Amino acid sequence: MKKRVLVFPAGSEIALEINNALKYSTHFEVYGLSSVPCHAAYVYSNYIEGIPFYTESNFCEELNRIIDENQIDFIYPAYDDIQLYLTENKDRFHAQIVTSELDTVRICRSKETTYRYFNMLEFIPEFYSSIDGVTSFPVFVKPDVGQGSQGAMIVDTKEELELALKKNPDLIICEYLPGDEFTIDCLTDNKGELRVCRMRDRKRIRNGISVSSQRLAVPDDILHMAQEINRRLKFCGAWFFQIKKNDKGEYRLMEIAPRIAGTMGMSRNTGVNFPLLTLFCLMELPVDIIENEYHIEVDRALISRYHTDLDYDTIYVDLDDTLIVNGRINTVLIQYLYQTVNQGKRRILLTKHSREVSDTLLENRISESLFDEVIRIDRDKEKRDYIHYKKSIFIDDSFSERKKISQACNIPVFDCSEVEALLDWRV
Repeated sequence: MKKRVLVFPAGSEIALEINNALKYSTHFEVYGLSSVPCHAAYVYSNYIEGIPFYTESNFCEELNRIIDENQIDFIYPAYDDIQLYLTENKDRFHAQIVTSELDTVRICRSKETTYRYFNMLEFIPEFYSSIDGVTSFPVFVKPDVGQGSQGAMIVDTKEELELALKKNPDLIICEYLPGDEFTIDCLTDNKGELRVCRMRDRKRIRNGISVSSQRLAVPDDILHMAQEINRRLKFCGAWFFQIKKNDKGEYRLMEIAPRIAGTMGMSRNTGVNFPLLTLFCLMELPVDIIENEYHIEVDRALISRYHTDLDYDTIYVDLDDTLIVNGRINTVLIQYLYQTVNQGKRRILLTKHSREVSDTLLENRISESLFDEVIRIDRDKEKRDYIHYKKSIFIDDSFSERKKISQACNIPVFDCSEVEALLDWRV
């Protein structure tokens, strides 16, 4: 039987990558859990909403109820504070927490603690315990406990630094690192061996998230850094660290996180599935990796997912300039049509195609069996006269056809640009 994995909170970028990495697995079944409404409802096949915040007194009781009711085997934390809380309280829960050792999680959660723990190593940036210790400006200040770039800033003068610390006394003061920034994605197996070390740049960052990145070769000094971190902390599965160059071009550590990173999806698409391999490591299973050696880049932007209240069992769809556009298959529409196969809906190809329809489908490698019916009508006929199912929708590039169908049949009509609203991204 598949092991059941509960991802919490399900709507974070971390969680969305975990879902993408596991949703096709033959070993695991993914559940999403959120305290508040979020994007997770659009992408998880199994989604639960409304658990109290982890800071509330009844959180543990409610989480155990959800675990028991859904027979959950693993809880996959998808936010730093929640990972720390679940790791600190792992004995209270009825499922195994996907995490590293508690000391490792605690050290990584505090940047100052991280810097002090590794202070003897050459790649730690210079940091200051007080304003009086700062010898030159600019400096860089950031929250000791935080994520992304929230609250981080460059400070150019002592007066600015005093003001920043007055507003937030928990800021730590570091040397300013003006160079390029990189993320190093790593995997440590259950025996403590560093199995994966992959480097990527952070070409464009939005809200602390790398939204444009490419895979890079790992220099020896970066590999050495990863090995030193791995030797001194006890990880289980995926972890990453971020580095930046100082004014001399030397790499300096910014932070370490013992969890999945959202942009690890780039490595997944070369064969290194960090969320899946992490579960195998936690289960003390041997891991083997086949990695495709090619250059890869990722660029991320806001995407749209849709829920509708449409209730229909039949799709009437056109061929020319709809299913086949400019001599090419409309891959979004063909994806949607195959989804309706999974949903048990009826598909009817309704067309005024001038040639033999079966020949055109064959030439485009589209199986005629995709359709429950193929209806070819003459140019002088009206498509509205061939629509007999009341709970149906109509997809056609022609506005005039859509208008006739809408008025005569009183059913929803769509052009090619509207098909995305019909797609279901839950597997």
